[in-house]
Amino acid sequence: MDIDLLTNILYMMIMTGTPLLLVALGEMVCEKSGVLNLGQEGMMLMGAVAGFIAMYHTDSYVLGFIFAMLVGVLMSLLFAVITLQLNANQVAAGLALTIFGTGLSAFLGTDYEGKQIPVLPSLSVSQLQDIPLIGKALFAQNAIVYLSWLLVVLAYLFFRYHRQGLSIRAVGEDPAVASNLGLPVMTIRYLCVAFGGAMAGLAGAYLSIAYTPMWTEGMVSGKGWIALTLVVFASWRIERIVLGAYLFGFASIMHLVAQGLNWDISSNLLAMMPYVATLVVLVMLSRDKQKLKLFEPMSLGKPWHRSN
Repeated sequence: MDIDLLTNILYMMIMTGTPLLLVALGEMVCEKSGVLNLGQEGMMLMGAVAGFIAMYHTDSYVLGFIFAMLVGVLMSLLFAVITLQLNANQVAAGLALTIFGTGLSAFLGTDYEGKQIPVLPSLSVSQLQDIPLIGKALFAQNAIVYLSWLLVVLAYLFFRYHRQGLSIRAVGEDPAVASNLGLPVMTIRYLCVAFGGAMAGLAGAYLSIAYTPMWTEGMVSGKGWIALTLVVFASWRIERIVLGAYLFGFASIMHLVAQGLNWDISSNLLAMMPYVATLVVLVMLSRDKQKLKLFEPMSLGKPWHRSN
């Protein structure tokens, strides 16, 4: 296999896996606090259309990503109010959020369908990007890719060494005990849900501003659902989320790899690979429920109020 092809595969694998990494990281933090938000797909779509519209009218990448994150936070807080304050079922509320975000994003993006914006430039390091095989993948990416790596490191250190990280884990395991210890359970859960929304909005904006600089209805194409599976596949561990995100990213570009190798396989068939991989992961996880329970936050998806 040609080294240039391998270099491009690694480069595209990281680019394609970045939105999955961002949204999965946000959902992992949310779930570690005991809240299950299935609205990632809808929040990503809203972030994608909001970021694109902001970038289209302001010509500012920074404002585009900030606006997308704010929209993601607002969507997530709507979910938080419904589930944490009004005690609604988290699964049903998350599904409703996805449906709501899908419809609203399509409505808001009607006038922007097919319009294009300048692609987010890469922050290349001229000398390092020429390193064989890994140079382009590691040293010629855009700012959001590097931001995702920084967030991974910070999240790892936060949950491993910081007191507040331990507080989130305590709330996710048993909110009643955490409350008795003086921890502000509802505040922690609100903040974790908001962080998850911000990451979903950022991931959506990455798709419409950095990856394919245009808005198309339904452009997220199930990546929110894949990210939800990824969190479980990674057993709520950050290092495995990184690995899983890039593996799914590789599966997403299999049709491009096939073209480069001149494989006589339908591109539509290869485009199914990420979703086939998701189903395979779900089947594998369902076979060992006891092992999965060892890592799953004990209060995940369960409502809680101080009066309890």
